[in-house]
Amino acid sequence: MKIGILEPGLAPEELREEFKSYPKMLEKLLGDVDPSLEFESWTVLQDEFPASINEADGWVIMGSKHGVYENAPWMIRLQEFLREAVGAGQPVFGICFGHQILATALGGKVVKSDKGWGVGVHEYAVSAGNSDWLAGTPSTIRINALHQDQVVELPEGATVWASSDFCPYAGLQYGDNAASIQPHPEFMRPYEEALLELRHDLFPDDVYATAVESLETPISSTDFATSLVKFLTKKRVKNAA
Repeated sequence: MKIGILEPGLAPEELREEFKSYPKMLEKLLGDVDPSLEFESWTVLQDEFPASINEADGWVIMGSKHGVYENAPWMIRLQEFLREAVGAGQPVFGICFGHQILATALGGKVVKSDKGWGVGVHEYAVSAGNSDWLAGTPSTIRINALHQDQVVELPEGATVWASSDFCPYAGLQYGDNAASIQPHPEFMRPYEEALLELRHDLFPDDVYATAVESLETPISSTDFATSLVKFLTKKRVKNAA
């Protein structure tokens, strides 16, 4: 199976030599679960898009420093692409900015939250409901986060599968073939630690201190990767594209 990775944001230049890119992080995360998966990336931030939704069997949208409410031309084009892929029955999964732009594309609302920054390891309550890809997932997961923006209004028909007091709509699902998560399962501790240090000046001192302390907490990312692979590779009946 071929997974198309849509890259709406670049890793900071200072960290690329060691950590490469967000798509490479995702390839490592998912490839460790299923080495048969194939990957191809498109940097949509730079208006580099697949020729069609049929360039891959499923899609993952990564994170970005940008806000979806900026409505840049590439964001509008990305929303159109996502609606087409979802409508065609392809598996589509969003991470952080990807979570937010998928919600926006399907009729939700995203804002810069007055709760401020969510950084470091965050814990989320999981409600699997009818989401078979979450079967066996613990009732709580812990994943590295780094965001200010949040989904505050859900698209029609969306269900919440992960939540916290800080981020009530941290995991969303739309029917059988589209879902998303606000934090970053692809961020392992070394990258989150390096990114926090690099961007220290963005965060209030108390938020930064709490985030650094939280990194001692074991995360659920590798376990969650198994669920994500299950979601992406699940057999579905596709609609006509």
